[in-house]
Amino acid sequence: MERLNRKTAGITSDLPIKVVQFGEGNFLRAFVDYLIDKLNKEADFNAGVAVVQPIDAGLVEMLNEQDGLYNLFMRGVKGGKEIQEKRTISCIQRSLNPYQDYSAYLDLATEEELQFLISNTTEAGIAFNGSDALENVPHNSFPAKVTALLYKRYQHFNGAADKGLTIVPCELINYNADNLKEIILEYVELWKLDGNFKNWIEQHNTFHNTLVDRIVPGYPRAEIEEYQSQLEFEDKLIVTAEVFLLWVIEGGEAFKSKIPFDKIDENVLIVKDIQPYRTRKVRILNGAHTTMVPFAILSGKETVKETVDDEFTGKFVKNAIFEEINPTLDLAEEELNSFASEVLDRFRNPFIKHQLASIALNSISKFKVRVLPSLLEYQKRKSTLPVRLTFAFACLIRFYKGEWKGETLPVQDDQQIKDFFSRVWKKDDLEELTQEVLKKEDYWGQDLTIVPELKEQIKVAIKELEEKGVEEGFRSFREKTKVKS
Repeated sequence: MERLNRKTAGITSDLPIKVVQFGEGNFLRAFVDYLIDKLNKEADFNAGVAVVQPIDAGLVEMLNEQDGLYNLFMRGVKGGKEIQEKRTISCIQRSLNPYQDYSAYLDLATEEELQFLISNTTEAGIAFNGSDALENVPHNSFPAKVTALLYKRYQHFNGAADKGLTIVPCELINYNADNLKEIILEYVELWKLDGNFKNWIEQHNTFHNTLVDRIVPGYPRAEIEEYQSQLEFEDKLIVTAEVFLLWVIEGGEAFKSKIPFDKIDENVLIVKDIQPYRTRKVRILNGAHTTMVPFAILSGKETVKETVDDEFTGKFVKNAIFEEINPTLDLAEEELNSFASEVLDRFRNPFIKHQLASIALNSISKFKVRVLPSLLEYQKRKSTLPVRLTFAFACLIRFYKGEWKGETLPVQDDQQIKDFFSRVWKKDDLEELTQEVLKKEDYWGQDLTIVPELKEQIKVAIKELEEKGVEEGFRSFREKTKVKS
């Protein structure tokens, strides 16, 4: 079978680069690139995407081998009807690795029709790195790369007002665009850049906070022959996703005029305030994901569906949502329960095998954003700790030991974080280990040793996990902490 590329597929049209996209992973290709491709084909958007690999290792080389083409399979149930759809995505025109050719990356700034910058570098991506200097390339942090790109564009077009960009980050942190803008301005100060450049950023570039929602299992490794049999050409970048999609973007009429989302039938909302949508989604859907990953992997589960279908792990996840997460949210109970039920249905999608290992990436920063706020708010409101979220926290800490019952665990995080847990797990004293982990303010945003009972309960949970395994360990932990729910 011939390899998928523009020649074999007979796709010859070139699109002007209107979008610089930081991130080439499964999510952006199944979400943003899908929408851009649909806009191109149904609304004459005529936008080409230049993909930038945000870290040294990635898929850019494979993307280039296929000329940016790949197939997206969407499966699920919508409105009571089973839906299966396949689409060849062709909006990606160029893919770059700035760690190999930084000048080619900066040249994107000179693209005449460039309008948008979109990103998904995970929650850990929008961060300031003081060691990044303008002249030392490639820059380490994503915001430093963006600052350098914007500065090149500002210089190339002499600060033209109409050459500013519409910046739409998709990282799952609150006020993602506001945070990115703040860090960019930090680099402007650190690098002592032209004061007029700062004004150009603030006056002629727009930053839009967003919320994204689509479950994207990614490459269907276990079923690749089944998927490949439906294609005419070999595709090493197949992506699978659920049919559900939601993109909430803060913006007004000016933003709406830039992208004709109203001309395609997709769930894209342009709103004044994304916060109500964000809190509900991050705490319930993403919070449930992050809660279940270490807990379920230690329980021997491999997929999200397997986790929610199992009597023990499924009940654990369901009760964590309805009894411990929902009560911390200030929305109508009926609305929360309806959304939560929909989330569980999406987790049970029979067409998707969402590997737990694939969503274990950067679990520490994810737990801080997605789960810890629910745990702390529950403790604040109820004057007691939520038993399942607390046990899940203990599972997370135990997961980062890197092994379980002689098997290597799929820990994927910054090397500094992995090194920290490797060191603390060499301690023989569980009290000392728990104290050191919970005091890591740079991990949790605060010193968690001051949260009433948390250190003691985490210590008990880890001990029960080690001695009795997950299921019996949880039952014993619940009894010892006198929580009967």
